[in-house]
Amino acid sequence: MREDIPLIMPFLQGSCSVDPELLAMLCRRLRTCTNYTHKGLAGGSWLGPWIRCRWGHAAPVLESRALGRPFGHRSELKHGRRIVVKLGSAVVTRGDECGLALGRLASIVEQVAVLQNQGREMLIVTSGAVAFGKQRLRHEILLSQSVRQALHSGHGKLKDMSMPVLEARACAAAGQSGLMALYEAMFTQYSTCTAQILVTSLDFHDEQKRQNLNSTLHELLLMNIVPIINTNDAVVPPPVPNSDLQGVNVISIKDNDSLAAQLAVEMKADLLITLSDVEGLYDNPPGTDDAKLIDIFYPGDQQSITFGTKSRVGIGGMEAKVKAALWALQGGTSVVIADGTNPKVTGHVISDIVEGKKVGTFFSEVKPAGPTVEQQTEKARAGGRALASLLPEQRVAIIHRLADLLTERKDEILSANKKDLDIAIAADSLSQPLRMRLSLSPAKLDSLATGLRQIATVSRGSVGSVVRHTRVASGLELQEVTVPIGVLLVIFESRPDCLPQVSALAIASGNGLLLKGGKEASHSNRILYQLSQEALTCHGVQDAVQLVSTREEVEDLCRLEKMIDLIIPRGSAQLVRDIQRATRGIPVLGHSEGICHIYVDVEASINKAVKIVRDSKCDYPAACNAMETLLVHRDLLRTPLFDQIIDMLRAERVKIHAGPRFASYLSFSPSEVKSLRMEYGDLECCVEVVDSMQEAVEHIHKYGSSHTDVIVTENEETAEQFLRQVDSACVFWNASSRFADGYRFGLGAEVGISTARIHARGPVGLEGLLTTKWILRGEGQAVADFSGQSSLQYLHESMPVT
Repeated sequence: MREDIPLIMPFLQGSCSVDPELLAMLCRRLRTCTNYTHKGLAGGSWLGPWIRCRWGHAAPVLESRALGRPFGHRSELKHGRRIVVKLGSAVVTRGDECGLALGRLASIVEQVAVLQNQGREMLIVTSGAVAFGKQRLRHEILLSQSVRQALHSGHGKLKDMSMPVLEARACAAAGQSGLMALYEAMFTQYSTCTAQILVTSLDFHDEQKRQNLNSTLHELLLMNIVPIINTNDAVVPPPVPNSDLQGVNVISIKDNDSLAAQLAVEMKADLLITLSDVEGLYDNPPGTDDAKLIDIFYPGDQQSITFGTKSRVGIGGMEAKVKAALWALQGGTSVVIADGTNPKVTGHVISDIVEGKKVGTFFSEVKPAGPTVEQQTEKARAGGRALASLLPEQRVAIIHRLADLLTERKDEILSANKKDLDIAIAADSLSQPLRMRLSLSPAKLDSLATGLRQIATVSRGSVGSVVRHTRVASGLELQEVTVPIGVLLVIFESRPDCLPQVSALAIASGNGLLLKGGKEASHSNRILYQLSQEALTCHGVQDAVQLVSTREEVEDLCRLEKMIDLIIPRGSAQLVRDIQRATRGIPVLGHSEGICHIYVDVEASINKAVKIVRDSKCDYPAACNAMETLLVHRDLLRTPLFDQIIDMLRAERVKIHAGPRFASYLSFSPSEVKSLRMEYGDLECCVEVVDSMQEAVEHIHKYGSSHTDVIVTENEETAEQFLRQVDSACVFWNASSRFADGYRFGLGAEVGISTARIHARGPVGLEGLLTTKWILRGEGQAVADFSGQSSLQYLHESMPVT
């Protein structure tokens, strides 16, 4: 590399300019060089900061893992710099095993190229030469046979020319050049250069050849070239049986799995991604009833799994992949085995793995201190069923005990909450509205305890209650009874008071519960969760409520569609939208925004209007049921009523944003609103003018979020018309929007306010966490008994509900 210094030094000193392509080449060559220094600085360290200074921006910085140690958690994979991607035969080839899966291959190439252009060093270990060659040779043979048949037909003879068996080495020889040409053409579309390297197992047993291979690969990576490596199947000898591992430095190269593992360790790669035709590693053969995908696999766990058959193509199988993965892990490389054939995920599978998403099976040496989230979900399911089987009085006793603990251990709770607040203030990481949500106080805890006791009161007989009783026929009784939904996942931000509320509702309804709180409230959540566990212990059902404290991302939790029955997000509009996008088949109960309107009608009372507007906006501006838009009838402008409302808002330090029509009436208006569909969550609001109640309704339907909307008027007919027409979860007349709350509705508490139109709407309390099942009691009847000339007849008689 020393020869490059004279080329670049004048440019570094600012005395001349350098061709951008030359500079880019030099940067590529210097970016990983650490074997020489210039004025005491390593080549890999001085160039980056200088370029940032010269160009005014920084390239992505990729942190390094501890030397010789693989990453311990998925979340660390995003720091991986050198990545080996192994493409199995089943990924590269078509279903007929004759030719390549071009669409699948193109999406993989795109992902690799994008990662390479981000500054990572990508290597590919690929199969496919045999399949590509088989396609070419079959074409040639068929063409040759058709010519011969044409010649024979001229002599009146037709021969049955069957397809000969194609030897794999010949296919590899015929297909290797075409496979490489295809890769080169695809990568060229992303301005990425590739190079082909063919190896055999003997190359790794010869020390000189190993060093040469290592040197070649390093030089290619320094020049920003993607090496594409394959076993030289045209000359490769058959694998030696029972020789999987040969010491620490060399693994027997029997297939591309072992080749990829050897190269990953040899090149000190951070991550090896092995793509196959299964999602990952299962505890039983995939496709069997009890098979479950293993999220994280630890050394020593291989005794607890059963391997199935190998894939339809290739010479390796899952057992070979696991052995190669464990060998690479031992050598310091992290490994993920994932599905590269599923069209739903192929287009982003590599990117998702590098981003740390829960894809495939991750091999790790670091076992978590507690249970995995899957294990917690199973515990919550079993605990919820045990909870539902308790007597109503026992569930009530648990909730009362939790309410008592909130007041008895008040000092501990407030001390933990102060730690969270101090951290947030020191880091300046939360806005003022979020700090208000994070903060707990003695009054808040007393209110929580009161709400929990209210839940206990209304919960008696809620589970197992008969909703409908029908006598289907003589001796055939049908009942619809309430039952828990199953396992709830509640995700909440900056709201520690949410934890005991939701826990009490889950206990009352007999549901298993997973809680995922924000890290900004970790100390508060921990103590409140401990109190809920203490309350549940009195009847031995503490497994029913689980606090997820692992590194699980919210998006990963939303993928547990076979384990979670309902997701309830409590937080910002962005959080709710992200969860609604990420969930896969799991219903989401909640609202993305709380854009609540107060409409002050021309016949409104001055005192009522001022009082309702003040309470709706200023009582707790961060709440989802706070007023965000004030609609005023046009005839009220420049009247004492309007002036008093504006004066009150100014006195309360509410920042007013003028709607387009309101601004048109003013010579010097406040700041004009950026959007009429805005949730401020603070002491801010929009003021807009409408011509009538009907126009107010139309405005609410266009810009509202179907949460809570209010009319202030003394005209009963106008009010009733407003209540009928507004299509929101909560619609009020002459009452503050802040009444839209489970506690104030007498529900005890709520898990959230739903703006959905199915299952539950408005404040969702105990009833919203229940569903029903049908119970039929008979005396041996069959459907055939009611057909034809049978004497049995359907009665469908409604019976009293007891």
